[in-house]
Amino acid sequence: MTTTTTTRSSTPTAWSTKNKVGLGLAIFYAVTNIPSAFVPVDTGEEAGPPVGILVVCSVLAAVALVAAVVAWRTGSRPAARLTAASLIIVTLTSLPAFFVDVPAAIKIMVAAGVVLTIVMVVLIFSPPKRA
Repeated sequence: MTTTTTTRSSTPTAWSTKNKVGLGLAIFYAVTNIPSAFVPVDTGEEAGPPVGILVVCSVLAAVALVAAVVAWRTGSRPAARLTAASLIIVTLTSLPAFFVDVPAAIKIMVAAGVVLTIVMVVLIFSPPKRA
């Protein structure tokens, strides 16, 4: 019995302007989310997110930042996918703010984060330049 395996060569991608804008926004979003674990959490009536969620967001933002820089510099599509996946999860952790009693300003910030994430993913996954 013989088995054949196919290998796919990983050629670098020539990013289009849309892809670069998406990766740039991803880098910005990741940098702004990294310090979330170091923000003090209120324990009073209007408590913020649990510390565990903040730590997970910081770690995922750091992963997204490194992956976005790698994707930008090397043209790696898997790194771009890791960037998008990490930031999607970070954004999903903020969605409970829509269902609890928090100030309207926080709900607006969460909505802006959701819109920014959608824009980033669409731009990152738009077709790259043809070689």
